Amino acid sequence: MSAMPLSGKPTGASSAVLVLYAAYLAIPIGLIILGSFGNSWSNTLLPVGVTDRWYLQLWTNGTFVKAFWTSLWVCVATVVAAALLGLPLAYAIANARSGPLSLIGRVLYLSPVAAPAVVLGFGYLLAFSSETLPFLGAGWLTVAAHVVICLPYLLQTLIADLRLQGMAELEQAAESLGAPFHRRFLDIVVPGMTHSLASGSILVAALSIGEFQLTNLIAGFLHRTYPIVLLQAFYGATGFACAATVVLLLLAVLSAIAGAAVGRGAATGRMAPA
Repeated sequence: MSAMPLSGKPTGASSAVLVLYAAYLAIPIGLIILGSFGNSWSNTLLPVGVTDRWYLQLWTNGTFVKAFWTSLWVCVATVVAAALLGLPLAYAIANARSGPLSLIGRVLYLSPVAAPAVVLGFGYLLAFSSETLPFLGAGWLTVAAHVVICLPYLLQTLIADLRLQGMAELEQAAESLGAPFHRRFLDIVVPGMTHSLASGSILVAALSIGEFQLTNLIAGFLHRTYPIVLLQAFYGATGFACAATVVLLLLAVLSAIAGAAVGRGAATGRMAPA
């Protein structure tokens, strides 16, 4: 008895699961958006009244404006530092001659993902609050912490792309023609990694913008990021907190759209005939 071919169409059960999952994601976000335009919201399922005053208050709130710009410069600095570190590290790990050496490299750069952010935060507290290293609360320390958390995701993207493109074979061909290492790296590796570096950097930006646990432990009062002051807003007016959350959500959506556009551009560029 031959097996029945798969039609590829979703079944009723799978469609129901998909709808439930979509509703699970959309309902909380929808309530936050509604709450940002609600005049008041207390002990009811939906807010009462319509107003835009929460966004006006957010725009004129010095604490949130400063936190917003702090998050932006921390995000930009994190992306630049991760890119400068990530490309040579990914190249070294992908081209490691020794299997154990490559495994050790993977364990090292994936360890921040395995370790809870709060554990890393307590480690930073112990290390940088001493008299020898009194750097707790410095802006550059926040950037360094974000790089530690975000770099593994960029490395995963770069290493996968290096192997997918067969970069080692391309380098061997260039080496056989007499190209030195720095020419091979700058003329072959870097241009070939442009799309994966861009898409990975956008992922780093999205993670940095929303990072809270570690930042809340090590950021000083002068360098509080947007998610930190956002949590404090929920102890006050709900509508104001919802409006502040919508701004953070908008940044995440823009990052996702940019990442999808870059990924699509990379796929189109590789499929185009030479």
